[in-house]
Amino acid sequence: MKNSKSVVFKRQQYILKALKESRDVQVDELAQQLKVSPTTIRRDLQIFEEKSIVNRFHGGARLLEGTLKEDPPLDTLSPKNISQKNAIAKYAADLIEDGDTIFMNSSSTTLLLLKYIKNKRVIIVTNNGRAVGTEKDSRVELILTGGEVYDRKQSMVGEFALHTLSKITADKAFIGVGGISVKGGITTSVLQETAVNEMMLKRCQGPCYVLATTSKIGREHNFLSGSINKITTIITGKDADRDELMRLKEQGLKIIELDALADTANS
Repeated sequence: MKNSKSVVFKRQQYILKALKESRDVQVDELAQQLKVSPTTIRRDLQIFEEKSIVNRFHGGARLLEGTLKEDPPLDTLSPKNISQKNAIAKYAADLIEDGDTIFMNSSSTTLLLLKYIKNKRVIIVTNNGRAVGTEKDSRVELILTGGEVYDRKQSMVGEFALHTLSKITADKAFIGVGGISVKGGITTSVLQETAVNEMMLKRCQGPCYVLATTSKIGREHNFLSGSINKITTIITGKDADRDELMRLKEQGLKIIELDALADTANS
């Protein structure tokens, strides 16, 4: 069915929002609100249970403690965290070459790339709606995927965004994550963004970089965006989980660890 994935994404996000607001949801109430069958709602809740988001009970489901965590807005982060994000973005921007076409997803760290790409003719393809209002070098051409706007992050998702990405081949991809680990893979807190991230990794013909602050190393969010074998390099800060970094290195990934204060001092 046309736009069926988009319809499923919207419905499941509605259910997740209801779970965050009230913790308990009832199948019949959701079915009535969303104008679908109770069987459809039960199927969605079963998927969430398999992802360890809810416990189902007769007639409904309850949100598990500690799930559906969201990353805080950039303006609420500590100076150390902001410094780390800037150091990662600055290093990543230096990897971009004149003439590159790159994918950039909706994370706040990847958005900072626009601040540091200088004197290069670059095409950036992104689903990050906030990129429109971000200052950038005049040589940088910005292409938005379009699609449905996920309000909290101003990210563009859904079938339209995926269709746009399917027509583009990028030289490099820069992906911010909710978490990354050998066990959990590349994960995010936003269900709809998983398909966009997967498509970016699939349509990139060159290196794929994960930009992750130290808190994201070894962390697992609720929704899988892709396997770690889809990426080549992780750029992070000092003091990330040493054991997890070793496990990631054993999987063949290159790890770049940056001193945030040193790397942003000259920016």
